[in-house]
Amino acid sequence: MDSPAGGRQRRSGSMARAAVLGSVTVPGEPEQVSRVRGFITRTLACAGLPGVDSDAATLLTSELVTNAILHTESGKPGGSVSVVVRSLPGGLLVEVVDDGSASTPVVKGDPFAGEGQGLYLVQQMASQWGYLRGPADTTVWFYLAATEPQQAGRPGLATSSDPGLDGHHLAARHQVTQHARASQRCASGQHVTAASMPAHIAATSLSLATYGGIV
Repeated sequence: MDSPAGGRQRRSGSMARAAVLGSVTVPGEPEQVSRVRGFITRTLACAGLPGVDSDAATLLTSELVTNAILHTESGKPGGSVSVVVRSLPGGLLVEVVDDGSASTPVVKGDPFAGEGQGLYLVQQMASQWGYLRGPADTTVWFYLAATEPQQAGRPGLATSSDPGLDGHHLAARHQVTQHARASQRCASGQHVTAASMPAHIAATSLSLATYGGIV
């Protein structure tokens, strides 16, 4: 089984701090890419993860699903692609599971190359990425680290006359408000619930975060 360099053993209890936000399995058909984009957008809007670039997550997931459909067994009749979205301490992990292929994922240095462009974007935009090859599938994953909130003067943050509330506290209050609004959307049904993952995908998902020292 291939794995990216820098992996380490999981610390005891580390996965307890992670959570599956959602998963979806779609047929290996090009028109399903837009469905996956919508799934990522709604899942992250519901989760309300502070500092996570949802646009980048949507773009990179879309590229990986497209690659899976074009270059793996997923694109053949009866094939499928599964996507798992997991929150981790300090960021977001997205896993795209295809039906396997004879070749391994390759990044092309030319951003305008006809093939490998999706992985080039992942390499450039993700904090970390890698892949795992199983007997009948390949999982390509990427990790987006959350950015630190801006301090005082951040656009969209109201100022306070209370000298005890500095920019850090205002940013924290803003994040809590945003999370509360997201929770209200979830409570009203405007969200995507986590699908029941196939056993082999769930097992792979549980092991992915041990690679690259993410947790």
